Amino acid sequence: WAQIMFMTPPTPPLALREEAGPLKLPATLALGDRLPPLPEVPAPLGPDDGPRTWADIRYREDGPAGFLEFSFPGGAMSTDHCRRLLAAYRHACTRPTSVLVLGGRRDFFSNGIHLHVIEAADDPAEESWANIQAMDDLVQAVLTTTDRLVVAALGGNAAAGGAMLALAADEVWCRSSVVLNPHYRLMGLYGSEFWTYTLPRRTGPEVAEQLTTRALPLTAATGARLGLVDRILDCAAQEFAARTARLAVRLASAASTQARIAAKKADRERDEADRPLAAYRDDELARMHRIFFDPEQPYHALRRAFVRKEPAGTPAHLNSAAPAGT
Repeated sequence: WAQIMFMTPPTPPLALREEAGPLKLPATLALGDRLPPLPEVPAPLGPDDGPRTWADIRYREDGPAGFLEFSFPGGAMSTDHCRRLLAAYRHACTRPTSVLVLGGRRDFFSNGIHLHVIEAADDPAEESWANIQAMDDLVQAVLTTTDRLVVAALGGNAAAGGAMLALAADEVWCRSSVVLNPHYRLMGLYGSEFWTYTLPRRTGPEVAEQLTTRALPLTAATGARLGLVDRILDCAAQEFAARTARLAVRLASAASTQARIAAKKADRERDEADRPLAAYRDDELARMHRIFFDPEQPYHALRRAFVRKEPAGTPAHLNSAAPAGT
């Protein structure tokens, strides 16, 4: 993916706190200057562009369908992850496909911003702010894609901003064992990623309110019943990618697909005239900015407890519903 990465401004090095401690960080960030200068070996754009090698982002095509695969440990997406994935997404949108599938082959789809990288940063508030804006940039790119259908393929769980990234797509396909957590409350966050637009348009405002305040996990089947999931694939993890590929090619080749793309474009223009995406983003980010830059907000203690595995107790909304003596 170096070919794409070189087209974007380089990300400035993230300053880490000396007392950051044992956190789960990308190796290049954790090792920092402890290694001598190492050569960068560009990863190929596709399986036929060079020798096979591992890459956390990869694009491939099968006829009229494109597949942007990404796999980030634990589903956490740092500022750098988001920016590289956005660059890859923009590249994928230049290809002559009518369906674009987003997601990894298995494991997590996405759990939103990278709390470990944020906790390790010299200024966690600033890194939180940079990370959420990078996530918003990615989600906005998906929402404003009107020349093809976008499918979010969830072979693994999705939560918080990662769940909202999936909802930005035209269709959400889930493996039957996937668990969804479309809320932010347990981390003390209001949330962004255009959730105030995408969640109510799928579930209606009342259900969206319940999902974000009750903050309970959902099975794929429940997600389908509520309107969050469009297709459930009952298959083993190792079969998900192949099943998804066959369905995507079939969708791309369907006679109705071009009409759906035209209708999608008209719907986006109508929604934009009713209330611009920028208005949703500005309102969400205003709330998030207040949380990030107020050291007394619960987010900071909750984040610290989460990444350092410190006991924080049972959330009040769950504890109140637990039977006596449990």
